[in-house]
Amino acid sequence: MARRRVKLAYISNDSKRKATYRKRKKGIIKKVSELTTLCGIPACAIICSPFDSQIEAWPNREGVEQVIERYENTYVIDQSKNVNQESFLRKKISKAEDQLKKLRRDNHEKELTMAMFQHMQDENLSNMPFEYANDLNKLIEKNLNDIEIKMAKLSV
Repeated sequence: MARRRVKLAYISNDSKRKATYRKRKKGIIKKVSELTTLCGIPACAIICSPFDSQIEAWPNREGVEQVIERYENTYVIDQSKNVNQESFLRKKISKAEDQLKKLRRDNHEKELTMAMFQHMQDENLSNMPFEYANDLNKLIEKNLNDIEIKMAKLSV
């Protein structure tokens, strides 16, 4: 027999709400118990009931205190490793901006290289802006230096 889907909404009937609470609480405690048994990890459950004045703790109060103490100690040790979302996003943005700068620089250098080869064929530099011509001059000097270094290595 298939189970029907339960509508998740506040149960206004007190007796139904108490019955549902008891069943769900039992299920949660069972799941935590299974998790500790199957995975061998410390776990606990703290349940505050509107029907009981006492807070229920699984496996017991001392076990809960041990798990919480372990969590707090681990949190203090690992706090330096923890990264909040804001600093994570700032680092990602900074990295992306650096990549963008590098790509723009590479694109500019490739444009200059293409212009250099085009102007070598046409020998017409009159319509080129001064800044562009200046950058092209620097690129040509860099390429000449690279060629001289390679020729020196070959002649050795």
